[in-house]
Amino acid sequence: MTAFATRAAALAAAPTPVHPVSGPSLDLASLRAAYADGTLTPTAVVNLVYDRIEARGDDHVWIHLVPRAEALAAAAQLEAEGLQGRPLWGVPFSIKDCNDVVGLPTTNALPEGAYVAATTGQAVTRLFAAGALLVGKTNMDQFGIGLVGMRTPYGACSSVFGEEFISGGSSSGSGVSVAAGLVSFSIGNDAAGSGRVPAAFNNIVGIKPTPGLVSNACVSGGGCVKTIETLSVFALTVPDGMALLQLIAGYDASYPFSKPEADAVALDPETPPTAFRFGVPAGDALRFFGDAEAERLFAEAVARFEAMGGTAVPVDFAPFEETQKILYDGPWIAERALTLDPVLARHRDAIHPVTRQILEKSADFSAADTFRAIHRIAELKCAVRPVWDDVAFILVPTTPTIYRKAEIAADPIALNAKLGIYTNFVNLMGLCGIAVPAGFRADGLPLGVTLLAPGFAEARIAGHAANFHRATGLTLGATGAPQP
Repeated sequence: MTAFATRAAALAAAPTPVHPVSGPSLDLASLRAAYADGTLTPTAVVNLVYDRIEARGDDHVWIHLVPRAEALAAAAQLEAEGLQGRPLWGVPFSIKDCNDVVGLPTTNALPEGAYVAATTGQAVTRLFAAGALLVGKTNMDQFGIGLVGMRTPYGACSSVFGEEFISGGSSSGSGVSVAAGLVSFSIGNDAAGSGRVPAAFNNIVGIKPTPGLVSNACVSGGGCVKTIETLSVFALTVPDGMALLQLIAGYDASYPFSKPEADAVALDPETPPTAFRFGVPAGDALRFFGDAEAERLFAEAVARFEAMGGTAVPVDFAPFEETQKILYDGPWIAERALTLDPVLARHRDAIHPVTRQILEKSADFSAADTFRAIHRIAELKCAVRPVWDDVAFILVPTTPTIYRKAEIAADPIALNAKLGIYTNFVNLMGLCGIAVPAGFRADGLPLGVTLLAPGFAEARIAGHAANFHRATGLTLGATGAPQP
């Protein structure tokens, strides 16, 4: 066995999670097989899920948990109706609380602004029509502003591998609910990295589609960064995530930022060629802020892709770096103000102080600043087009490191910004991305890598991402279950 293979084998067994999970895996392949052979039923799965939730205690994952009796009634109805060709029959899921579900409260992690949703959107409607079972709505950074999962009045989630460490955000509860084996998948959303960072910190997969591929109509108010944000999917495997993306993707005439070409995008994962080229940030652009273990894990990820037939190509990262700074240091914060200024006026004292500080920056930018930023991003997108002609994808660390909750509390804005150096530019440039687990630091904390490609190239990078994840030999989330 080579030294690289020996190291990969050592990484295969994940460190002991904070709350060990016993019982069957909820990945789609395992769950469908158990339903097919009668080992499990939807009502049994609901009881399994709620027993696991109760065993975890107050883990701050849920803002609204569907009562067990209601979930059991929904499961019993599915059993009475039969499969009927529904691809998500009896599959439990969670959804980030900024998304509307008819009859359930939406808070955006601001309880003072809660309302009961009367409508939802195309994506959520398709999940229910496919037979999925909703377990609850998950905790988040307030209004989706943050990559840490701590800007919430509902208490901060933790990484499933360390109570002292952040879960990542803003889709914090969504990521933890999947990793902890409480659901098969979760719907998050992503403007700056919220569908990727929690994946890295919890040893799961995050699918970040091209903006406009999936309708945002289910998001509260249609979203507050409408020009760039998108729903995202957390899953235990890449095939699971892509199967869900296929279900929810598509043009939605009711949502103005939905893209008509979404209906024509092929989303079946492609089989990668035996030889391919992939980009890696060149030189000083690879920053880990002193985290030698994160640096080691990324180097091993590059080596793993090379062992799979890839050739690493250094990529000038300056255009991506400049773009990522525009998201929060530039006028894009003003787009959030269109939706959130009235909320800020009504509930100023109730809003998380860090969130309030960020929102109050919106008045610092003029219309001229906005157009200047739009023009500059167009120039930067043009500058990187030759890169995409040369590589199948660009590989980046999902984050440069992971932080303790106490570290974020002491320096909330600067450390959040560091976490976003490989995520903030992606939606501004109209790219797609798939975040996959890469392994564990020596202290047992997980980190991941993200494959990036131009818009609507999800199928291409999914094949590479799935091969990579399988090659790691890592178990699923914190469940200890092997990959199917």
